[in-house]
This record gives sequence, structure tokens and C-alpha cells, in this order.
Amino acid sequence: MQKAGKTFSESWYRVADLKVSLHPSVTVSKRRFRGELWYIFRDPFNNQYFRVRPEAHDFVVRLRPDRTVAEVWDECLNRDPDGAPGQEDVIQLLTQLYFANLLHFENAADSAKVFERYRKRKQREMQSKLMSILFMRLPLIDPDNFLKRMMPLLKHLISPLGAIVWLVVVGWALKVVIDRFDMVWDQAQGILAPDNLFLLYVSLVVVKTIHEFGHAFVCRRYGGEVHTMGVMLLVFTPLPYMDATSSWSFRNRWQRALVGAAGMISEIFVAALATFVWAYAGQGTISSLAYNMMFIASVSTVLFNGNPLLRFDGYYILSDLIDIPNLSSRAMKHLRHLVERYAFGYKESYSPAQNIKETVYLTTFGILSGIYRIVVFTGIIFFVADKFLLAGMLMALIGVVTWGLVPVYKLLVYLASNPRLAKTRLRAVLVCTGFLTAVFVFLAFFPFPDRFRAPGVMETRQYVQVVNDAPGYVRRVLTPSGSEVKLGTPLVELADRELELEIEAAIAQRKETLAMRLRALSRESADLEPISKRLEAVDARLKDLETQRLYLTVRARETGVWVSPSIKDMVGTWLDRGAVIGQIVNGEAFRFSAIISQDEATELFTGKISKAEVRMHGQGGENLAVSKFQIIPYQQDKLPSAALGWRGGGDVPISTNDEKGTKAAEPFFQFYADIVPSPDALLLHGMSGKLRLTLRPKPLLFQWLHSFRQLLQKRYQL
Repeated sequence: MQKAGKTFSESWYRVADLKVSLHPSVTVSKRRFRGELWYIFRDPFNNQYFRVRPEAHDFVVRLRPDRTVAEVWDECLNRDPDGAPGQEDVIQLLTQLYFANLLHFENAADSAKVFERYRKRKQREMQSKLMSILFMRLPLIDPDNFLKRMMPLLKHLISPLGAIVWLVVVGWALKVVIDRFDMVWDQAQGILAPDNLFLLYVSLVVVKTIHEFGHAFVCRRYGGEVHTMGVMLLVFTPLPYMDATSSWSFRNRWQRALVGAAGMISEIFVAALATFVWAYAGQGTISSLAYNMMFIASVSTVLFNGNPLLRFDGYYILSDLIDIPNLSSRAMKHLRHLVERYAFGYKESYSPAQNIKETVYLTTFGILSGIYRIVVFTGIIFFVADKFLLAGMLMALIGVVTWGLVPVYKLLVYLASNPRLAKTRLRAVLVCTGFLTAVFVFLAFFPFPDRFRAPGVMETRQYVQVVNDAPGYVRRVLTPSGSEVKLGTPLVELADRELELEIEAAIAQRKETLAMRLRALSRESADLEPISKRLEAVDARLKDLETQRLYLTVRARETGVWVSPSIKDMVGTWLDRGAVIGQIVNGEAFRFSAIISQDEATELFTGKISKAEVRMHGQGGENLAVSKFQIIPYQQDKLPSAALGWRGGGDVPISTNDEKGTKAAEPFFQFYADIVPSPDALLLHGMSGKLRLTLRPKPLLFQWLHSFRQLLQKRYQL
């Protein structure tokens, strides 16, 4: 409770004659939050907690069944006129204690009228919980007696020795994962395969059950009680949960933080044990189950439990470490206060922040947590829709209703009937209307640069393909790739043993024919003519073979730069005649050949390109200017380079029937951009990069709608 109300209140007559007191079961303890003294009220029967400042504590402890609220307030006012709570503060304090089930009333009928509006608020909160069907909780059992019986066996694990064992096991498992990272990554690609879904869910239930018992055991270890454990529907998935609210009574904030972290600590330890089973067990169900447990523990810990912006373990750890209980609700109240006080003009609004530091914490957390929830929920929708489209669409519909229609409805009701806005309702309506109108006008009418990127490769405007005129094995590289060469410079040397044998056989035939010719000149002149013809044939064949041997040395056919990035990998391989080995390029004039999808090409044909730039991979920060550009007005399906396709590590999907990796799965348009030479940029034929085109400015709303339609078409063919 924070002192902010008026000294006197028009509603004081409703509570002045009430005789109320704390329940006999309520206990009171002191605690310091961020250096300030607070008192904690706790009812062990319903596990409810409530904290108040010292001045409110002095008022509450004086309440007795034989004294009215007005008498107690008068006494406090006489004792401390400056520090006593005002009548508005007293009304608020009593209603909050009432709904925490910490008050006892002598006349319940009269008190019902006093708290009527607060009952309505609780009803709205219940309706809100029912609307949050993705995170519904169903309590089932009280595990406290079981935890007591198990504590003698497990208390030694929650100790410095247990921490050492945990570090050794987790460190060893981490080394195993690093050593087998390729296997870990490959198996992750099939985590949502239909035949793995059952094992995935079993692993999820096992890991989360251990997670919740980790919270429960650590909470019981430091004296807390755990009376609630049940099932939570998380995105339609039944999972266990427990209530460790009693840890809030721990004086040591590090113990409270350890209770919050115990679930993740247990998960990671189980994941480490599962790593050993996965790594050293043979392929089968046990190994797959272990891998699924590894995956669940790591992903859930990083994205959900360890993240303080969601109301899971990380949130409660952060709340304990910075000593701000109810961080999320207080952040929302603080943001509401900022709007009511500074936008709507409601001067009696107050912030739950006690100082400037808390103001910064609450403002930052409130904004970031709201944004992150939307990002995570959107990511989950797309992740699920990629595998199960109908389930993703259902989740999207629930999200639109929960985070779209319901908040709008609540805003309208708040503006129309909330009593806090009785004096400033017109201003509040005008501010909301003006803000929404300004946002819509800004998004729908103010033009912004419209840009998109397309993959492509650098090409010289003049280049020749280097091919071999004779088949053979690559023996050695005579000129490394990237060297400047002149016409006739030897580049690669090939070897062909069969060609050498044929040359040796041809030489032997020539020697034999010459001997036959000498004998014919001295003895058989009639045979001279056929022998001479044979000699001519042998000489012609030998000359042809010698020419082929010369062709085994591949030479430059133009002056320029010799480009063959994979030539060293060709050593020892067989090349058929006419195989492309590389290119001789002219390094003075380059153009960029980009791949434009059909959706983006529509914008190019209908819009105006105001600017084009090229950025090469590996040369960040250096944008290459374009002198002129041209789009080829017909569709193609053959990529200018295999490096642009999926098989070559690029972004363009390729046809599954194409072994070379140069045939695109969908037709595209080719865009040529002439590059302006830059002395600071290294340009090589075949380098890949991105073309950035700036189109005619358009409002952001239309750009986002266009991108969203493209996303639906590409991913879901909608």
C-alpha cells in the first residue's frame, strides 16, 4: 500500500462504523525491500501474502472487533498527524486486505456493499483468466507431505557439494555436445517430424515434471510450504505446474532467487544426463527420447524459463534480485499511471514506484515485456503453422481476439464508464482518438522509402570461358587463380597416359614404315607407293597426337585475370574434353546479375526505381554505386551461378531434379546493374552479394501489408 489518498474522503461513511480485524491466523513479519522497511501479512491457511508500509501496519494492527475503523483512524491521526494514512488510503487498504482474505468482519452484510466494485473487478480478472486459454491452470494435488518425507534424502543435493556435482556433470555434457555438434544439429531438423511427436511430448512432460519438483524441493528445503500442484494448459499442451508462493516469505532474496532458478537447474542437469544416454547408446527409442529431453530442456530454458520478460522463472528471479515484488502488475499500473496523469489529466493518479530507480525499472520492464510477448507469441504461431497450418491459424485467431479485440473493448468500456475519469473523460476520449488518428495518418499517408534486397553475383562485362581441348587428369596448377595473365600463358597441366602410349605406338609405326621404305627403295620398288601413303597416314596421326599432347597444357586465350576458385580441388580428377575450368575476365568493367522473385518484380514493373546499390558478401560497410540498370522482361529458371541456390549455400530454392543446382524451383526475373568502379572494393568475377533497390516512397502501412501478403504466399501458398 502506498500513501497517496486524501486526508478526508466522501466515501468514509461507508467504512467508518465497520468493526474489522485481521484473521487470528495471520502472521506478520518485517522485511526490507531496496533498503526500505515493509511489513508482510501472511495467512498460512490460504497462502495469501500482502505487504504494507509501517504507517499502514500501525493502523492495521490496532484494528479489533470491539473498535470501529473511525476510532482506530482517529487514534493514528492523533499519534502521527503527518504519517497517518488518509481516509482514501484506509479504504483502499481495507479492500485489498479483504480480497487477500486477511480480514475478519463482524457484519458481513454491510461490508458487502462497501466492496461491491472490487468484487466486479475480481470477476473481470476471472474472465480474463478464462480468456487466456493458452495459459490456463488447473490445481489437482497438495504435495507438501510428500516433499517433507523426501527431504532427508534430497537435502544433501541442495548444498555446495550438490553444486559441485552439477557443474562437473553439466560441463562434461557440454563438451560431449560440442564434440558432436554436427550430429546434434542434423537431428534437430526432424524434431517436429510426425513420427517424433509422441516422444517429444513424453520428453516435455518428463522434463517439466522434474522442473516443477525442482522448485518444490528447494522451496521446502528453506522452510517454504508447497500446497498446490496441477496441470497448466500451455498452448493447448497439458503440463505440470506448482505454486511456490511461500518462498515470498523468505528473508534472504538469494534463497528466493534460487527457488526461481531451481526448475532450470534441474532441467539442465537432466539434459546433461540425457546427453550421455544419447551419445553412448545405440540408435533406437531410448536414444531418441534422450535427444528430445536435451532439446526440450535447452529451448525452453533459453526462450521461456530463463527470459525475465515472460512470467516464468526468469521473471521471478529478476523480481527477487531487484527487490520489486509483483513486478509485472506494478509495471502495468505504472504505465497506466503515466497515461492517466500526463495524458488524461487525472491528477489523483499515483505510481507504485517508490523512487526514480524503480520508475526506470517499471517503465523499461513494462514496455519491453509487452513487445517481447507479442514477438514470442508471433514466432510460436509461425513455427506451429509451418508444421500444422490449421493449428497455427487457430492460435492466430485466439491471439487476434485476446490481444486485439478484447483490449479495444476494455478501452472503450474504460473511457465510457470508469469513475476515475469522471472529471477528465472528454480529455481522455479526445487524447485516445487523437493518438489513434495520428498513428493511422502517420502509417497510411506519410510516404517512406520502400526498399528490398535481391541475391546475385558479380560478373565482368567481358570474359571468356577456359576449357580444355584434350581430356586428361589434372596434374598440376601452373598459374594460381586470381593472377593476371597474357595471351598464351600456361594455366593448368593435364596428363593422359593412354595418349602417351598412343604416341609411342605411332612413333614405332613410323620407324617401322621408314625401314620398309628403305627396303623397298633397294629391292621392291613396286611397294614404294603404298608404303609412302602409309607413312603419310602415320605422320598425320602422329602430328594429331602431338597436337593433343600440346593441348594438355591449358593456356590463356585472352589477356586478363585468371579466375578459377576451385582449381586446386581439381588436381587428380579427370576432365572430359570441353570441360569449363575457369574464366579469363576483364577486371575493368563489372555488372551485377541479380535474381528478382515474381512478387518483387511486380513492384519493379509498376513502380519507379529511385536508387540501386550493391553490397558484396565479406565487404560489409562498402556499398557499390550503380550507373545504370536493366530488368529482363521475361521469366527465367536457370541461375547465373550455383552459389545463389540452396545447394550452393544461397537463398534461392532450386529444383529437386537438378543435380547441378542451377535450376530455380520457381521462375524469376533477371536484373542487370552496371557497377561504378571503386578503389576500396575488391571485385572478382563470381562473387556473390545483395542488390538493394529503393522504389517509389510508400506509406508504411501499405509496405507492411505487402510484406505480409508475400509471407503468406511464400510460406503457406495463401
